[in-house]
Amino acid sequence: MEIKNNKVDPRLKEKAERIVERLKEIYPESRCALEYNGEPWKLLVMSRLSAQCTDKRVNEVSLTLFEKYPTPEALAEGELSDIENIVRPCGLYKVKASDIKKECQKLVYEYGGALPCDMDKLLEFPGVGRKIANLLVGDIFGKPAIVADTHCIRISSRLGLVSPPSKNPLVVEKTLRELVNEKEGSDFCHRIVFFGREVCSARKPMCSTCPLSDLCDKVM
Repeated sequence: MEIKNNKVDPRLKEKAERIVERLKEIYPESRCALEYNGEPWKLLVMSRLSAQCTDKRVNEVSLTLFEKYPTPEALAEGELSDIENIVRPCGLYKVKASDIKKECQKLVYEYGGALPCDMDKLLEFPGVGRKIANLLVGDIFGKPAIVADTHCIRISSRLGLVSPPSKNPLVVEKTLRELVNEKEGSDFCHRIVFFGREVCSARKPMCSTCPLSDLCDKVM
Protein backbone atom coordinates (compact mmCIF):
# COMPACT_ATOMS: atom_id res chain seq x y z
CA MET A 1 0.00 0.00 0.00
CA GLU A 2 1.39 3.39 -1.01
CA ILE A 3 1.20 6.14 1.57
CA LYS A 4 1.28 9.58 -0.01
CA ASN A 5 2.24 12.79 1.70
CA ASN A 6 -0.40 15.50 2.02
CA LYS A 7 -0.13 19.19 2.79
CA VAL A 8 0.52 19.66 6.51
CA ASP A 9 0.58 22.54 8.98
CA PRO A 10 4.06 24.11 8.63
CA ARG A 11 4.09 24.88 12.36
CA LEU A 12 3.58 21.21 13.17
CA LYS A 13 6.26 20.22 10.70
CA GLU A 14 8.65 22.69 12.32
CA LYS A 15 7.82 21.22 15.72
CA ALA A 16 8.55 17.73 14.41
CA GLU A 17 11.92 18.93 13.10
CA ARG A 18 12.78 20.39 16.51
CA ILE A 19 11.84 17.11 18.21
CA VAL A 20 13.95 15.14 15.74
CA GLU A 21 16.96 17.39 16.39
CA ARG A 22 16.49 17.28 20.15
CA LEU A 23 16.40 13.49 20.12
CA LYS A 24 19.56 13.44 18.03
CA GLU A 25 21.26 15.50 20.74
CA ILE A 26 20.06 13.10 23.46
CA TYR A 27 20.85 9.93 21.51
CA PRO A 28 23.68 10.74 19.05
CA GLU A 29 24.08 7.11 18.06
CA SER A 30 20.86 5.74 16.64
CA ARG A 31 20.65 1.96 16.56
CA CYS A 32 18.16 -0.83 16.48
CA ALA A 33 17.42 -2.28 19.92
CA LEU A 34 17.44 -5.77 18.40
CA GLU A 35 21.04 -6.98 18.25
CA TYR A 36 21.11 -8.72 14.88
CA ASN A 37 24.77 -7.97 14.08
CA GLY A 38 24.02 -6.67 10.61
CA GLU A 39 22.62 -9.94 9.27
CA PRO A 40 19.29 -9.19 7.53
CA TRP A 41 17.73 -12.63 8.05
CA LYS A 42 18.34 -12.41 11.78
CA LEU A 43 16.49 -9.09 12.00
CA LEU A 44 13.60 -10.70 10.12
CA VAL A 45 13.44 -13.51 12.69
CA MET A 46 14.04 -11.34 15.75
CA SER A 47 11.45 -8.76 14.79
CA ARG A 48 8.84 -11.52 14.65
CA LEU A 49 9.89 -12.79 18.06
CA SER A 50 9.61 -9.28 19.50
CA ALA A 51 5.81 -9.14 19.29
CA GLN A 52 4.49 -8.64 22.86
CA CYS A 53 7.99 -9.32 24.17
CA THR A 54 10.85 -7.09 25.30
CA ASP A 55 13.81 -6.53 22.99
CA LYS A 56 16.08 -7.55 25.86
CA ARG A 57 14.50 -10.97 26.09
CA VAL A 58 14.52 -11.41 22.32
CA ASN A 59 18.25 -10.61 22.27
CA GLU A 60 18.88 -13.20 24.98
CA VAL A 61 16.75 -15.93 23.39
CA SER A 62 18.23 -15.26 19.95
CA LEU A 63 21.73 -16.05 21.17
CA THR A 64 20.61 -19.63 21.82
CA LEU A 65 18.48 -19.78 18.67
CA PHE A 66 21.24 -18.65 16.33
CA GLU A 67 23.85 -20.78 18.01
CA LYS A 68 21.69 -23.83 17.26
CA TYR A 69 20.60 -22.54 13.84
CA PRO A 70 23.38 -20.27 12.49
CA THR A 71 21.95 -19.84 8.97
CA PRO A 72 18.49 -19.32 7.47
CA GLU A 73 18.90 -22.69 5.77
CA ALA A 74 19.44 -24.38 9.12
CA LEU A 75 16.40 -22.71 10.66
CA ALA A 76 14.29 -23.53 7.61
CA GLU A 77 15.09 -27.21 8.11
CA GLY A 78 14.95 -27.16 11.91
CA GLU A 79 12.62 -29.31 13.97
CA LEU A 80 9.58 -27.21 14.82
CA SER A 81 9.26 -28.62 18.33
CA ASP A 82 12.89 -27.74 19.05
CA ILE A 83 12.42 -24.18 17.74
CA GLU A 84 9.30 -23.86 19.90
CA ASN A 85 11.24 -24.91 22.97
CA ILE A 86 13.98 -22.33 22.32
CA VAL A 87 11.65 -19.37 21.67
CA ARG A 88 9.17 -20.26 24.44
CA PRO A 89 10.41 -17.43 26.74
CA CYS A 90 9.31 -14.90 24.07
CA GLY A 91 5.65 -15.89 24.50
CA LEU A 92 3.21 -17.01 21.81
CA TYR A 93 5.94 -19.51 21.06
CA LYS A 94 3.98 -21.92 18.87
CA VAL A 95 2.87 -19.23 16.42
CA LYS A 96 6.23 -17.48 16.48
CA ALA A 97 8.20 -20.69 15.95
CA SER A 98 6.00 -21.64 13.02
CA ASP A 99 6.32 -18.18 11.49
CA ILE A 100 10.10 -17.88 11.75
CA LYS A 101 10.56 -21.37 10.29
CA LYS A 102 8.26 -20.49 7.38
CA GLU A 103 9.96 -17.12 6.97
CA CYS A 104 13.31 -18.82 6.55
CA GLN A 105 11.86 -21.35 4.15
CA LYS A 106 10.45 -18.55 2.00
CA LEU A 107 13.69 -16.59 2.25
CA VAL A 108 15.82 -19.57 1.22
CA TYR A 109 13.63 -21.28 -1.35
CA GLU A 110 12.11 -18.22 -3.04
CA TYR A 111 14.85 -15.61 -2.63
CA GLY A 112 18.03 -17.64 -2.35
CA GLY A 113 18.64 -16.31 1.15
CA ALA A 114 18.70 -12.64 0.09
CA LEU A 115 16.05 -10.54 1.80
CA PRO A 116 13.95 -8.57 -0.72
CA CYS A 117 13.97 -4.79 -0.34
CA ASP A 118 10.41 -4.33 -1.60
CA MET A 119 7.76 -3.55 1.02
CA ASP A 120 5.02 -5.53 -0.72
CA LYS A 121 7.24 -8.60 -0.98
CA LEU A 122 8.22 -8.37 2.67
CA LEU A 123 4.56 -8.23 3.66
CA GLU A 124 4.12 -11.66 2.07
CA PHE A 125 6.39 -13.25 4.68
CA PRO A 126 4.56 -15.08 7.50
CA GLY A 127 4.03 -12.85 10.53
CA VAL A 128 5.32 -9.71 8.82
CA GLY A 129 3.12 -6.61 9.02
CA ARG A 130 3.91 -3.00 8.21
CA LYS A 131 5.81 -2.44 11.46
CA ILE A 132 8.30 -5.22 10.74
CA ALA A 133 8.48 -4.43 7.03
CA ASN A 134 9.30 -0.79 7.79
CA LEU A 135 11.97 -1.85 10.25
CA LEU A 136 13.56 -4.05 7.60
CA VAL A 137 13.49 -1.56 4.72
CA GLY A 138 14.75 1.22 6.99
CA ASP A 139 17.49 -0.64 8.85
CA ILE A 140 18.69 -3.01 6.15
CA PHE A 141 18.18 -1.00 2.98
CA GLY A 142 18.21 2.58 4.22
CA LYS A 143 14.87 3.39 2.63
CA PRO A 144 12.33 5.85 4.07
CA ALA A 145 10.55 4.12 6.94
CA ILE A 146 8.41 4.80 9.97
CA VAL A 147 8.23 1.97 12.50
CA ALA A 148 4.96 2.57 14.33
CA ASP A 149 5.59 0.45 17.42
CA THR A 150 4.04 0.98 20.85
CA HIS A 151 6.60 3.63 21.88
CA CYS A 152 6.21 5.55 18.64
CA ILE A 153 2.41 5.46 18.81
CA ARG A 154 2.24 6.55 22.45
CA ILE A 155 4.85 9.31 22.32
CA SER A 156 3.77 10.79 18.98
CA SER A 157 0.32 11.39 20.41
CA ARG A 158 1.65 12.75 23.72
CA LEU A 159 3.88 15.21 21.92
CA GLY A 160 1.00 16.35 19.76
CA LEU A 161 2.51 15.18 16.48
CA VAL A 162 -0.50 12.91 15.96
CA SER A 163 -3.63 14.92 16.65
CA PRO A 164 -6.19 13.85 17.51
CA PRO A 165 -4.30 11.08 19.35
CA SER A 166 -4.51 7.71 17.67
CA LYS A 167 -3.54 4.15 18.55
CA ASN A 168 -3.89 3.08 14.93
CA PRO A 169 -0.39 2.17 13.64
CA LEU A 170 -1.26 3.08 10.05
CA VAL A 171 -2.56 6.52 11.06
CA VAL A 172 0.61 7.17 13.07
CA GLU A 173 2.85 5.95 10.25
CA LYS A 174 1.07 8.09 7.66
CA THR A 175 1.12 11.19 9.88
CA LEU A 176 4.80 10.90 10.75
CA ARG A 177 5.73 10.33 7.12
CA GLU A 178 4.20 13.74 6.42
CA LEU A 179 6.04 15.43 9.29
CA VAL A 180 9.47 13.79 9.54
CA ASN A 181 12.10 14.12 6.84
CA GLU A 182 12.29 10.75 5.12
CA LYS A 183 16.04 10.59 5.69
CA GLU A 184 15.45 10.88 9.44
CA GLY A 185 12.46 8.55 9.82
CA SER A 186 14.14 5.27 10.65
CA ASP A 187 16.64 6.78 13.12
CA PHE A 188 13.88 8.91 14.67
CA CYS A 189 11.91 5.75 15.46
CA HIS A 190 14.94 4.05 17.01
CA ARG A 191 15.52 7.08 19.22
CA ILE A 192 11.86 7.16 20.23
CA VAL A 193 12.20 3.60 21.54
CA PHE A 194 15.06 4.55 23.88
CA PHE A 195 13.31 7.77 24.87
CA GLY A 196 10.17 5.79 25.67
CA ARG A 197 12.07 3.40 27.90
CA GLU A 198 14.19 5.93 29.73
CA VAL A 199 11.92 8.98 30.00
CA CYS A 200 8.43 8.77 28.50
CA SER A 201 7.22 5.44 29.84
CA ALA A 202 3.60 4.37 29.50
CA ARG A 203 2.71 4.45 33.20
CA LYS A 204 5.11 6.94 34.77
CA PRO A 205 6.49 9.45 32.28
CA MET A 206 9.20 11.66 33.80
CA CYS A 207 7.53 14.91 32.74
CA SER A 208 9.26 17.12 35.35
CA THR A 209 12.73 16.30 33.99
CA CYS A 210 11.83 15.50 30.38
CA PRO A 211 14.16 17.15 27.83
CA LEU A 212 11.20 17.49 25.45
CA SER A 213 8.78 19.05 27.96
CA ASP A 214 8.81 22.43 26.19
CA LEU A 215 7.65 20.71 23.01
CA CYS A 216 5.10 18.37 24.57
CA ASP A 217 1.34 18.92 24.35
CA LYS A 218 0.79 16.68 27.39
CA VAL A 219 2.95 18.91 29.60
CA MET A 220 2.02 22.27 28.11
